[in-house]
Amino acid sequence: MNLSAFMPEFRSRTPRVLVIDDSELIHRLLRTRLQLEQMEIHCAADAKAGHELARTLQPEVILLDIDLDGTDGFELLARLKEDAATHDIAVIFISANCETMDRVRCLDLGAIDFIAKPFEIAELKARLRSAIRIQTLLRMLAQRAQLDGLTALWNRSYFEQRLNAEFSEARRHGRALSLVMCDIDHFKSVNDRYGHPFGDEVLAQFAQILGTSRASDVPCRYGGEEFGIILPNTVLAEATEVAERIRAAFEAHRWRRYPDLVLTASFGIAEVTNMLHLTGEPTKDLLVSRADQALYAAKRAGRNRVSNEPLPMVA
Repeated sequence: MNLSAFMPEFRSRTPRVLVIDDSELIHRLLRTRLQLEQMEIHCAADAKAGHELARTLQPEVILLDIDLDGTDGFELLARLKEDAATHDIAVIFISANCETMDRVRCLDLGAIDFIAKPFEIAELKARLRSAIRIQTLLRMLAQRAQLDGLTALWNRSYFEQRLNAEFSEARRHGRALSLVMCDIDHFKSVNDRYGHPFGDEVLAQFAQILGTSRASDVPCRYGGEEFGIILPNTVLAEATEVAERIRAAFEAHRWRRYPDLVLTASFGIAEVTNMLHLTGEPTKDLLVSRADQALYAAKRAGRNRVSNEPLPMVA
């Protein structure tokens, strides 16, 4: 199975280097000297802009000057390492000050290297290439740890992390966010009658159908035969259409070894703005609970259907 079909993060991109230095001359120098390297160069002139760009760009490497106007480079490094969004970005300090204690402090705060000004360009290029290789490998390993081994979808851990991030963004900016919870109908009977190897085939095929949905959707294996799909910027009606297409595609699939077998799945949907009438502030956990309730409603109504009407919530 092609992992990149499900994981945009695994698709190759040009490595990004962010230069945070208050000297426009340094910006021009690095853009010129590194223009033939396989990397994008982005620049910021102060700590605030640098931190914001780091969060947005998610560069592989940050080149950070110790002496910034109005902010100590050590202070910015501490902020970067305290921020979950930038904590894992490799930081290389650059400075005309080569004091041993400064080097030690940089490394103690989490920098991976220290390069003295003026630059020896060949050395700078070599250190950047090395840092980029290491960061790329670490990111790939981190992502693979969040993959479900059978289906190649994101796993439960990634689901929780991504839903939390998307929910926060939706509430902060007033955007729509839908969640689909779904599972394969009578899956235990499939395992009991046809065996677990075929059950695994069914799970993998269902995952493949989930992966052919819209590029912005985030399908995950929630556990067992249950799956979750995070749909950013998607209202309830749109999410219902997506789920209905998946439902129909799975029902229409014909199994090579059992051509007469028809399997189905049920779907429950919840959407953030659709919960605003409920008592209290909507939460990520309530969104999951509402989608689960809608899934149970679909099951009770006969399975092989999509429901966006949860069962009454139990206090």
